[in-house]
Amino acid sequence: MSFFDDLETRSAEDRADWIAANLPEQIARAQGLPGYAESLAGVAPGSILSRADLAGLPVLRKSEIGKAQAAHPPLGGFAAADAGFEHIFQSPGPIYEPGRLGGDWWRMGRFLHACGIGAGDIVQNCFGYHLTPAGMIFESGARAVGATVIPAGTGQTELQVRAAHDIGATAYAGTPDYLKLILDKAAEMGLPLKITKAAVGGGALFPSLRAEYAERGIACLQCYATADLGNIAYESPAQEGMIVDEGVIVEIVRPGTGDPVPDGEVGEVVVTTLNPDYPLIRFATGDLSAVMPGESPCGRTNMRIKGWMGRADQTTKIKGMFVRPEQVADLVARYPEVTRARVIATREGEMDVMTVRIETEANAPERYAEGVQQTLKLKGRVEIVAPGSLPNDGKVIDDQRVYD
Repeated sequence: MSFFDDLETRSAEDRADWIAANLPEQIARAQGLPGYAESLAGVAPGSILSRADLAGLPVLRKSEIGKAQAAHPPLGGFAAADAGFEHIFQSPGPIYEPGRLGGDWWRMGRFLHACGIGAGDIVQNCFGYHLTPAGMIFESGARAVGATVIPAGTGQTELQVRAAHDIGATAYAGTPDYLKLILDKAAEMGLPLKITKAAVGGGALFPSLRAEYAERGIACLQCYATADLGNIAYESPAQEGMIVDEGVIVEIVRPGTGDPVPDGEVGEVVVTTLNPDYPLIRFATGDLSAVMPGESPCGRTNMRIKGWMGRADQTTKIKGMFVRPEQVADLVARYPEVTRARVIATREGEMDVMTVRIETEANAPERYAEGVQQTLKLKGRVEIVAPGSLPNDGKVIDDQRVYD
């Protein structure tokens, strides 16, 4: 088993020491940017030395960056002014993200190395190159491992097949399902392909699809990355969870808050990047995941997460009123004896019904009725459930209504 670098096999102590040495510098860089003028005001960078210390800082949401960019285009004061970005990309929103050409800026090389891609490989890169950064993110990673790139982009499947056949592509990069279209079209056209490795992202890799690729002689691994942060976590050949990238710090927090949840509990993924050009501090991805115990059997020692488990933004309209995860968090905080709560939206007849299930050892649902109405701005049924009995799926709002 080979590794991309020595960072992947560090001891927990060495990694903690490295974070303690580098995180304060990143906080200080962020404080020098207009985007953080208010949120990090008064923070002593030397007091932020670990993942646990980050929990005392505010969460940064993508919507805040979007508002800042509208007022101060193009990057809203969150990026280093002297970074010399070669690219600025546009993602839906629109939101604009910077990019650099050198140094594997998005840290994707680590994932491609784990996929077995390297010098001598020809990567058919089917991520988009138009406005959005995914194509450049994976091309940067391919350069980092010494592979050649076919900048295929998306669509035009017959031309994709012809290029892969004629050039001799040995690896695929793209969304999980598009590779199947290419393989099926190649079979239809009678053109054999040499693809034996696949690095995928941007969608769910279902076990059945991975198994189909394996039957076709293709080893397929997935990563978890975003346009803002680059690579966050990635699979290794062990295929046991996703290993957190060495250039970011990942927290799992209760949706609607910045409060870390215990390891194993599902929550929202919040990421702090150590990229000096674009220092995102406690950036909320809006995705759900959970920390896995132990280390990967492959020998990489960083924290593992379970991968993408849904979206954290569960805002739901009930009886014409929006109920948001942060309101549910406020309800829990209102009562010291309450550990968790879950809002359930159903229909009875033609009417919305809101039920609030509250984890507590108390046995008096009427005690919480007023708090529910004041916090959620709606009347609802209150059901008491035993601590630990609510599902561990990250949901604080569960919309069970069926729309025909």
